[in-house]
Amino acid sequence: MDHVLPPQDNDTYKTLLESTKAIPWKLDWASKQFTYIGPQIESLLGWTQDSWQSAEDWAARMHEEDRDRVFNFCISQSLQGLDHEADYRALTADGGFVWIRDVVHVIRAANGEPEALIGFMFDISERKQTEQQLLDLQKQLEVLSYQDSLTGVANRRMFDSVLEKEWLEASRHQQPLALIMIDIDYFKQFNDAYGHLKGDEILKQVSSLLSHAGVRVNDFFARFGGEEFAWILPETDLVSAGKIAERCRHLIFKAQIPHAHSAVSQLLTISVGVGSIIPSATDQMNDFLADVDRLMYHAKHQGRNRIVLQEEV
Repeated sequence: MDHVLPPQDNDTYKTLLESTKAIPWKLDWASKQFTYIGPQIESLLGWTQDSWQSAEDWAARMHEEDRDRVFNFCISQSLQGLDHEADYRALTADGGFVWIRDVVHVIRAANGEPEALIGFMFDISERKQTEQQLLDLQKQLEVLSYQDSLTGVANRRMFDSVLEKEWLEASRHQQPLALIMIDIDYFKQFNDAYGHLKGDEILKQVSSLLSHAGVRVNDFFARFGGEEFAWILPETDLVSAGKIAERCRHLIFKAQIPHAHSAVSQLLTISVGVGSIIPSATDQMNDFLADVDRLMYHAKHQGRNRIVLQEEV
């Protein structure tokens, strides 16, 4: 490749181009050969200036995940005579890659056909790194927005989202959907006696214990609010949901958490409501949620430390 600028370009212009961090280049459209590429290319990518002979070299030195997308886009835009830019990962001679933004201007002949492409390559690796950090941060914030800050399990917002999704799935496929609502018995008295810091510790402990009651990947556990927790159990009938509820009670009992100010036990206990439904066209999700919540309060009104199933009311 002849690395000489066209005759009309003077030495001052060439010096200016080659002193910038951006890498200038020119490609003859008919032959697809580079007629010029700036010497900065070697310090950035490691490939010598003389090794950039044709558009094939450019494409071959592009990350395989970007190659087809960028190559096809640039060809399409150039054929239409449209200036364009593209971001891609350019491979380095030592096996790494650098994020490049190629800004391309199309020089057209009198008949409107492309005659040459001229452009600049910019190293945008630092910008891409910042963008990725922002994306990672955004994902972390999204996770946190669905996570209960005290216990670390899913929060009410996530519960509502999952329940809506599972309700639609259950309705569409006519499969049972079960819901378990759980309340810690006499938790106000626990807080009054032991203090709110101890109460927060117990909420964390109870949350951790209850979160192990599910048996399948798509069983979903959340803190519903205050001292209430919930399980959403897709494709689960009332009998199976009742077994999960019993497991919840057993896990809490096994932990032997003292609660001297409970009116039903010297240990911490829970009251549980359990319901299951195959949603019909006339059923409403919020009505089902309210029904199971009432079942939990039936358990409390019947003396606490017990499970009330849908069919028992």
